[in-house]
Amino acid sequence: MKIAFVASPARVALSAKEALINRYGNVPLAQADVIVALGGDGFMLQTLHETQSLFAPVYGMNRGTIGFLMNSYGEADLVDRLHAAERAEIHPLEMCATHVDGSVSTALAINEVSLLRAGPQAAKLQITVDGRLRMPELVCDGALVATPAGSTAYNYSAHGPILPIGADVLALTAMAAFRPRRWRGALLPNAARVQFDVLEAEKRPVMADADGKSHRDVLRVEIRSQADVSHAILFDPGHGLEERLISEQFA
Repeated sequence: MKIAFVASPARVALSAKEALINRYGNVPLAQADVIVALGGDGFMLQTLHETQSLFAPVYGMNRGTIGFLMNSYGEADLVDRLHAAERAEIHPLEMCATHVDGSVSTALAINEVSLLRAGPQAAKLQITVDGRLRMPELVCDGALVATPAGSTAYNYSAHGPILPIGADVLALTAMAAFRPRRWRGALLPNAARVQFDVLEAEKRPVMADADGKSHRDVLRVEIRSQADVSHAILFDPGHGLEERLISEQFA
């Protein structure tokens, strides 16, 4: 099995990479059967984005903090673990943001696309789903659309629901909703097209964030699931993404 090792800049991750390369060798990413990512969840997302054009699945080992998308770290029996690993296929969200100056930016997000106030005043957002206006005005700190794979991240911190990995739905979650007061969001079909329009954009600036990459001064953000893009992640048996999502609800 040809393995490519990649690591976050953290010292513990770089040390682990060196030890594993000494033990198992290393090949360029384009030649790998499996990519082993050493770091935390943020680095795992970065690796998935950077290798989405490759066929090799990504197996993460935790050298970060939480490591929800990662497996436990261990140097022994790595090849056996890789052969036995369970495969999960996930699809990202596609974001298309129109900015106040008329420019347009696009991005893919494996976890979520979020809109956040970028000034001292609350954001005012209008929400349209599949061309139908659903909420004329949401006054809030922000709102997000999350995939099942990302539902335990920012979405869960904002009191959004955890979604089973096989669920064909997206979570639309508000952050600190003021009007309608305590509005918690909605569950939408995976094929839904969600559009946020920023009201009073100059007075109440808003930024859009796709997996940690920010796009400032947005006027409109359109979000949909991108079924044509697929990311393959490997997990140790019994510790797959579906099991983790269920277990998280009973933690």
